[in-house]
Amino acid sequence: MGNPHLDPDRLLELHEKMLIIRVFEERVFEIYGQNLVPGTIHLYAGEEAVAVGVCSHLHDDDYLVSTHRGHGHCIAKGARLDRTMAEILGKKDGYCKGKGGSMHIADFSKGMLGATAVVGAGIPIATGAGLSIKLRGTKQVAACFFGDGASNQGTFHEGINLAAIWRLPVLFICENNLYAMGTRQSQAMIVADIAERAHAYGIPGVSVNGNDVLEVYRVTEEAVARAREGGGPTLIECKTYRRMGHSRMDPAHYRPKDEVDEWFRNDPIRRSEKELLRRGISSAELANIKARVSKAVDDATEFALNSPFPNVKEAYEGVYARKERE
Repeated sequence: MGNPHLDPDRLLELHEKMLIIRVFEERVFEIYGQNLVPGTIHLYAGEEAVAVGVCSHLHDDDYLVSTHRGHGHCIAKGARLDRTMAEILGKKDGYCKGKGGSMHIADFSKGMLGATAVVGAGIPIATGAGLSIKLRGTKQVAACFFGDGASNQGTFHEGINLAAIWRLPVLFICENNLYAMGTRQSQAMIVADIAERAHAYGIPGVSVNGNDVLEVYRVTEEAVARAREGGGPTLIECKTYRRMGHSRMDPAHYRPKDEVDEWFRNDPIRRSEKELLRRGISSAELANIKARVSKAVDDATEFALNSPFPNVKEAYEGVYARKERE
């Protein structure tokens, strides 16, 4: 793993945050099966090292734009577990008062500009946020997460091109899990590394092991520092692998078993545990972290289950525009 000189306490912090996301997503999967979640879900389990490695360098006033697979981004940016779970369950105490659900969580107090279910739609939003930063002359940055499929959208090329021209402080984070829904990357593009596309826009592009939280952490640290100092955007491709199908109803039978087994052996949390043990962290301490995380997710779930559903009369509250009844 990269960054061998990182403080042990920081390593434990990264590990615990990844574990929180994993346990949270497993709980969402469980309660979805109990018919308690409206709509569908797109789980982040398996990709935790990307969100945690990136968001560990972001401040509360830095901006983040997420995707349909966004629970992990929210948690890594500092969103509360209870309000996140309540929103997924469509409850009144959720971040968007139950109106956004799993794919549209926002928390402006943490710089979460929101998740969008439209593939590639968050890229120009992040570019706009980067422009606002530059016009105001602050030291903020904007981070945008998207998948390999989104890198074939026009919004990808338009957003990065503008960010490059104006040298905007934007991090474009491609979470390449090899499949756009069920279509393998090699069937949709000729390049092996999406990061290569950065060269066409004259910006740095780097491809990293997205299952190694320390490698993501190191590369993001450099990109964030560069952005804050006016150096412009960076495209970071994190090669990772979701543990489940595209959505809750997808059994992912299109993925070869040997491929799945290989990626699961390189699971980000398993890698992190091995690294911590190698550096002298005891098994007992890791067990204590698991117990603490499990209780936090239990409490968040209890909060969400006990939260009321929004009243139908509240449908027009908290919206930017509405049509008056005649």
